[in-house]
Amino acid sequence: MESDVLLRKTFEVHGLDFDKAGETSAEVKAILSDIGMDPDIILRAGVVTFEAEMNVVMYAARATVIFTLTEEDLSIEVVDDGPGIPDIELALQEGYSTASDEMREMGFGYGMGLPNIKKTSDRFELGSEVGKGTRLLSVIHLNAK
Repeated sequence: MESDVLLRKTFEVHGLDFDKAGETSAEVKAILSDIGMDPDIILRAGVVTFEAEMNVVMYAARATVIFTLTEEDLSIEVVDDGPGIPDIELALQEGYSTASDEMREMGFGYGMGLPNIKKTSDRFELGSEVGKGTRLLSVIHLNAK
């Protein structure tokens, strides 16, 4: 519910910008640390944001990352204008990857990003349209253990 929003911040992530990859994740973790968030929540938010950010850097031209904090949960929504995911079920399988050899040589693209985001989230939504882009939503409940 919109009235519950305590904090909302929007980040822009650019494709192929490996030099800045991870900055959004670091900023989200810093925001949560500054407000005294539980370290487990900070870790989970960091995993989700980093993995989603790397997918944008590797596959999309750009994306918007919307971080929203309420009293009940935090959500990380990523909307990109990348090539889209033709088979979401396949993309969610651990180890499945379409990364190039160059990306793998840099240490990325081993097919764990989306599965890690899904495992780390209390609620996970992934929608994609080939040729248009992808929308990912991860929600982490603050009081869930």
